[in-house]
Amino acid sequence: MGFMDVLTMFGGLVVFLYGMDMMGAGLRKVSGGKLEKLLEKMTGRTLRGVLLGAGVTAIIQSSSATTVMVVGFVNSGIMTLKQAIGVIMGANVGTTVTAWLLSLSGLQGDSLLVSIFKPESIAAVCGVIGIGMTMFCKSDSKKDIGGILAAFCALLFGMDVMSGAVKPLANDPTFTSLFTMFTNPFLGLLAGIVLTAIIQSSSASVGILQALTVTGSITYGAAIPIILGQNIGTCATALISCSGANRGAKRAAMVHLYFNIIGAVVFLLLFLGMRYILNPPFLANALDAANIAVIHTAFNIISTVVILPFTRQLEKLAYLTIPEPDEKVRAPKALAEYETAELDPRFLSTPGIALERCRSVGSAMASLSRSILLDSLDLFNKWDEDTAARIIKGEDDADILEDKLGAYLVTLSGRSLTNEDSAEASQLLHAIGDWERISDHAKQILSTVEEMREKNVSFSEAARAELDVMFNAVRETLTLTVHAFSSGDRDAARQVEPLIQVSEGIKQTLRSRHIARLQEGACTIELGFIFSDLLTSLERVGAHCSNIALNILETDPHAYVDHLKKEDESYEQMVTEYSTRYQLPAAK
Repeated sequence: MGFMDVLTMFGGLVVFLYGMDMMGAGLRKVSGGKLEKLLEKMTGRTLRGVLLGAGVTAIIQSSSATTVMVVGFVNSGIMTLKQAIGVIMGANVGTTVTAWLLSLSGLQGDSLLVSIFKPESIAAVCGVIGIGMTMFCKSDSKKDIGGILAAFCALLFGMDVMSGAVKPLANDPTFTSLFTMFTNPFLGLLAGIVLTAIIQSSSASVGILQALTVTGSITYGAAIPIILGQNIGTCATALISCSGANRGAKRAAMVHLYFNIIGAVVFLLLFLGMRYILNPPFLANALDAANIAVIHTAFNIISTVVILPFTRQLEKLAYLTIPEPDEKVRAPKALAEYETAELDPRFLSTPGIALERCRSVGSAMASLSRSILLDSLDLFNKWDEDTAARIIKGEDDADILEDKLGAYLVTLSGRSLTNEDSAEASQLLHAIGDWERISDHAKQILSTVEEMREKNVSFSEAARAELDVMFNAVRETLTLTVHAFSSGDRDAARQVEPLIQVSEGIKQTLRSRHIARLQEGACTIELGFIFSDLLTSLERVGAHCSNIALNILETDPHAYVDHLKKEDESYEQMVTEYSTRYQLPAAK
């Protein structure tokens, strides 16, 4: 084997690995996280988790990606360890699909049907269609599908190049003697572990082994231990990803390792018994790519079937390895820490899931801001030290949530997102700023109440009655906005603007009446400033709610509001309804 053959082999390997990586990334992007989201919603039973794990992994073409995602789910508290075990088992089964696709390289014959399904034929067709869709389709989803087809072409082409480059090794005695070493099962197992741990993909390492079968030097006796080792080596990705994670995530990674080690040890013992007791002749026979796929699939399916009844014991083993800490040293977490735990960096490799987590944290932030703002209004009726402390703590939490969620969204925006997901990430980034400002106003209103208590002043009965109407309008505005933001309900978002218009009218009337009370001497200058500051805070809260609602409607605020006021009859109907609902008492 000459220098150029070696260079060609490594070139094929690079194209093969690049194609596999790009195809997996493309499939995850096209799915928009929809497939992965099923994992967190439909894993109540272990068997269901196995089926889902297998299905998702078969489609996104990476057991490592699925397992890392599951580690992230457990780390965030979205999934329990028991639920994760089934998904991890299923991921091992799903990853065997790649080996079957690559086994097409072993097709032999001159018939039209065989020629169509040969890798070079499929690669050419996928490549032409994929490049055509990427270059000429206007739809982003079609361009993404084209990218997947082009990546699949690169995958098959790289496999074909590797096979062609190593084919001359069939007559190379040095190469043949190298694989004679792997007739030692333990060396074969070790080789499989090391190769897969280095490239962090069992599918890729199995593909490399399939490419080498064209030399005719790889026997069943050498291949079986290597394949067992490859299944252990793929655990490296999950083990690396769990560094810095909580105990639950580390246990999930250990479950993945134990599952593969137990399966490999059992199979290795059976293999050794068969080899040294029965010594069947077929172990010395050369195998092809399809045989590799059969062994890889059989190992993972049988391991899953055998170990599935012992999931409870597997869970206990993980707990024994990573025990719970002493209760005395366990420190409680703040609300913001619980929420931002969902923003696991592991999810960034599956942007659809990462965006789902951002939505969840954003919704928690919206509910928090609404809660403390309404708490601050309640303090005008009755002072409560615990409520005041909750407002201060909530405003601090909102600051933390904005910082962490904002940084996470910026990082996520740099990943490969669909146009729809990119727009939603931008919408979330804008909205969290508004929610944080609303929490600031909650603290500002608390300061207003504290100032009134320190100065021992209070609003007149008439002013209080008028403010109650304003407060109720603000409560409904916040409730509508939180619902629209958390659920994406555009109808709720459309109701926000007319309510804010009515609130603006109420504020103007309140200011006019308060000025009249000042002129009549029924109110002090000092209270006048406090009253004005309160109305300003409420006005800004309304402005932030308007920003959030209009952002959900994805429209230019000024043009949209002008359109509503001039042309939309339902807008005026809502204004009339809200005006009736929030009528001020007669001026005194």
